[in-house]
Amino acid sequence: MLNRKLLGLLCVLVATSPAAHAVSYGFQNITRNSAANAAAGEAQLFMDVTDAGSGRVSFVFTNLGPAASSITDVYFDDGTLLGISSVINGPGVNFSEGAAPKDLPGRNNIDPRFRTTKDFSADSNPPTQPNGVNPGERLELITELINGRTFADTIAALAAGGVDGGLRVGIHVQGFANGGSESFVNGRALPPPPPPGPVVPEPSSALLAAIAFGMVGGSLRRRSRG
Repeated sequence: MLNRKLLGLLCVLVATSPAAHAVSYGFQNITRNSAANAAAGEAQLFMDVTDAGSGRVSFVFTNLGPAASSITDVYFDDGTLLGISSVINGPGVNFSEGAAPKDLPGRNNIDPRFRTTKDFSADSNPPTQPNGVNPGERLELITELINGRTFADTIAALAAGGVDGGLRVGIHVQGFANGGSESFVNGRALPPPPPPGPVVPEPSSALLAAIAFGMVGGSLRRRSRG
């Protein structure tokens, strides 16, 4: 009985739970109002798409900085796949559903033209730039899958892009150092990060594991002698 308890403890100590799988995307500039601003946005603005479970998909927008910039509007050009169910603001961010302007600025600069799905957008509340996604901040939009679609369908739609039934995400970015603004559309999925190295247990976990193994070994030796 003691051995079973110790083995159970070991299982708890060594067990790991995998993190939710996310697909990451960068953004490509479509307005080119300023080459410097376009390059800054492409270097520091990202979107992570994750299966949120229960028929939901999470879109997390991050601004890594360091260049001054603020994501102030998010638009979806969607093939009837998703719809926003909730907005989760990170510290310093204040977004709500429905963007103004209603369509992505510069949408005619790409082919096919970016067509914002009705009521499938969000923007920062006044004051616009301070409440946008500035360097070091993040915004999460939880979306509902419809018509029996799955997370895999969402990723496939993002890969399809502007074709019928595809999905594109556009962002309008203001607050650059020179006062300019730019629009971006998500690019292809980024390569996944390299696998992490071996997990080193915390000292307390390692100590408990060593004690448990020692007790199990001692118990087995005593049993064999008997």
